[in-house]
Amino acid sequence: MESIKDLLRITFLGTGTSQGIPMIASNDPVSFSKNTKDKRLRSSILISWNAINCVIDCGPDFRQQMLRENVKSLQGVFFTHEHADHTAGLDDLRPFCYQIGEMPIYLNKRVLKNLEKRFDYIFSKENRYPGAPSVTPYVIDNNSFNFKGLEIQPINVLHGNLPILGYRFNNVAYLTDVKYISKEEKNKLKELDVLIINALRIETHFTHLNLQEALMLVKELNPKKTYFTHVSHKLGFHDEVQEKLPKNVFLAYDGLQLLLPFLT
Repeated sequence: MESIKDLLRITFLGTGTSQGIPMIASNDPVSFSKNTKDKRLRSSILISWNAINCVIDCGPDFRQQMLRENVKSLQGVFFTHEHADHTAGLDDLRPFCYQIGEMPIYLNKRVLKNLEKRFDYIFSKENRYPGAPSVTPYVIDNNSFNFKGLEIQPINVLHGNLPILGYRFNNVAYLTDVKYISKEEKNKLKELDVLIINALRIETHFTHLNLQEALMLVKELNPKKTYFTHVSHKLGFHDEVQEKLPKNVFLAYDGLQLLLPFLT
């Protein structure tokens, strides 16, 4: 029997689109749902193993997510791209930086340049604001790397015309804001135990997979289980959507946790 130290835990910190659900000033019925699974913060996951915690993306709801899940330590952040719903919580890394010093952040060169401009008070080497979080950037490319015992494989995908990153770790892949994946990158997504991918809404969208496109991709990649994230109110009520999904395809929700074997 596996002990907890042999497990990889994935917590969905947020499963909503860039504006969250409920969306400000929305009159859509989903925004008034009493079902807690219809309340969605901006998309992010927490990955935990052997007392190590890291997150993929830290958006504007990062502080709220850390408090809700009672996260007491954090050892790293992996960014998919530079959009605000995936990066705006950068300043709230401060309490974790007080614990460990400089926080390792992993991102591509373009995203780093964007953050250096938007958060110049964090990255500036001159006149750096003393209360700012301390970060150590690690620029990554398409090569896999090891993070505290966890093998990480970046996956290059397109968010409309914008190249962004997904991540595969163990037999799990986290892909959000995807519209297109090349054949070469799909080859890195074979034999997955879990695929986590965006399914924005029913109608087509120019930078995101809609539900039909996401389901077609699931059929092609054939993971054992799939969880849809980064959804908008236009996808519909959680329970109604879930009833129509194929076997082993699930609509993720905030706070959902998955426990998987930690592969070495």
